[in-house]
Amino acid sequence: MKNKTKHPNIAACIRDIPDFPKKGIVFKDITPLLANAAAFHDCIVALAAQLPKNTDFIVGMESRGFLFGAALAMHTGLGFIPIRKPGKLPHDVHTIEYELEYGVDQLEVHQDALADHHHVVIIDDLLATGGTASATLHLIRKLGATPIAALFVIELDFLQGRERLSDIPVYSLLHY
Repeated sequence: MKNKTKHPNIAACIRDIPDFPKKGIVFKDITPLLANAAAFHDCIVALAAQLPKNTDFIVGMESRGFLFGAALAMHTGLGFIPIRKPGKLPHDVHTIEYELEYGVDQLEVHQDALADHHHVVIIDDLLATGGTASATLHLIRKLGATPIAALFVIELDFLQGRERLSDIPVYSLLHY
C-alpha cells in the first residue's frame, strides 16, 4: 500500500518485509531510516514539532520506542522514561498484561518513574492495533501522570489502533 505522507524522505527509508514475523503480515522495517542520518534527524524534528508545550517527559516502549524516544528527549531537552518488558527494570514496578495482534505480552514501568503533576507524551515506531500504546497509557495513569499525546513514526490505518487512544491526540508521520 502506498504511503500518504508529507514526509517523502522519511517514507523512502521504510522497507516492507513480507510475511514477517508470520505469513500474511507486511513488516515495516525502520532500520534503513535509522541508518540514514539526515532522514532520522528529519524524523525527530518532525516528531518534536508535534510535542505539546507542557510536556514534561517522553515515554517510549521497548524496544523501538526507545530509539525514537531517547533521540526525541535529547533533541528537546526532556527526560525519557522507558516502558520495558518483564524482568528488565531493577526497581519496584507496575506491570500490565495486554494483547498484541498476534499474542499476549506484558509491560512494566518503575513505580517512581512519574508523579501526578507530570504531563507525558508516548512515542513508538508503529501504531498497529493500539494494544501496546493503550497498555502504556494505563501504566502512565496508574502512576498518576497525565498522558497528553501519542506520537508514532508509522500508523497502519487499516488496523484502527487510533481508536484505542481516542482520549488523547495522536500524531503519526507516515500512514499506510
